[in-house]
Amino acid sequence: MPAPTLDVVAIGNAIVDVIAQSDDAFLAEQGLAKGAMQLLFTSEEAEALYAKMGPGIEASGGSAANTVAGIAALGGNAGFIGQVADDQLGKVFRHDITALGVAFDTAGRAGEPPTARCLILVTSDGERTMNTFLGASQHLPASALDKGLIESGAILYLEGYLWDPQEPRAAMDAAIRIARGAGRKIAFTLSDGLCVDRHRGDFQRLIDEGRIDILFANEDEIKSLNQTDDFETAVAATSAKLPLLVVTRSEMGAIAIADGERFAVPAEPIARVVDATGAGDLFAAGFLAGQARRHSVEDSLAMGAVCAAEVISHYGARPEADLRALVAKRLG
Repeated sequence: MPAPTLDVVAIGNAIVDVIAQSDDAFLAEQGLAKGAMQLLFTSEEAEALYAKMGPGIEASGGSAANTVAGIAALGGNAGFIGQVADDQLGKVFRHDITALGVAFDTAGRAGEPPTARCLILVTSDGERTMNTFLGASQHLPASALDKGLIESGAILYLEGYLWDPQEPRAAMDAAIRIARGAGRKIAFTLSDGLCVDRHRGDFQRLIDEGRIDILFANEDEIKSLNQTDDFETAVAATSAKLPLLVVTRSEMGAIAIADGERFAVPAEPIARVVDATGAGDLFAAGFLAGQARRHSVEDSLAMGAVCAAEVISHYGARPEADLRALVAKRLG
């Protein structure tokens, strides 16, 4: 195969994020569990909560979409595959992500359901309470995959959240085969502890069958995957099965186990956490950009830490400062 022309091609939920400030009283009034993610199963539910929110920031979102946006902000080249509806929010998503320089040409889906949206309420302590209507994003068929786009990426990055519905699960399975056939690496993020609970068997099979080269998890997710409360036991069990495991640990930084060798990076110092939305997504952006450009594991971890620190220092899941300059300063 020819050399890759993109650093990363990601497949994930195509969601329009709406982020607004809130307080504990509003969360209690709406019956929302602070810091949790809940699904809204109808567009009516989504509209009702949206109408009660204060002024917000609206942008293309979704976990993997945030990651490729971060890669673009680092000066990398990225593509995205995800399903939107042929509606106004679908057009918002398409314009926003392509304006960032990300290749995105998945056709809009006609009819119901509408484009997905995530209503994110952020309290003064930086906690995010997410209310997600997944809509059209759950209907990505294998036929929508752009084989050439997947083959053009050095790394194929898959979002665990999208494993829930059968149609996109089959699409991601097909994408793995395409990327493998082109000799590309496969990265996978576990996304959420509850997501792991739902699909532990499938995720373990992907790992056991050698279909994953790079696995991203946070501390809770890796423990959930291995059904243990002991962090080190969980890390040892999973890292023995794949080439590269990356685990983020919030204020404790992050670790990576690469072919049995352990690396660690502290969290980057910031004045205060304003909004934790997108921290893991942007960490993955920095790490994947480093790996795609053949940086060391240590430098890739540092790039991830820089990107995560920048995004939690303000509202929203997209960087506001110059990530390239911040990374250059960190790496010297």
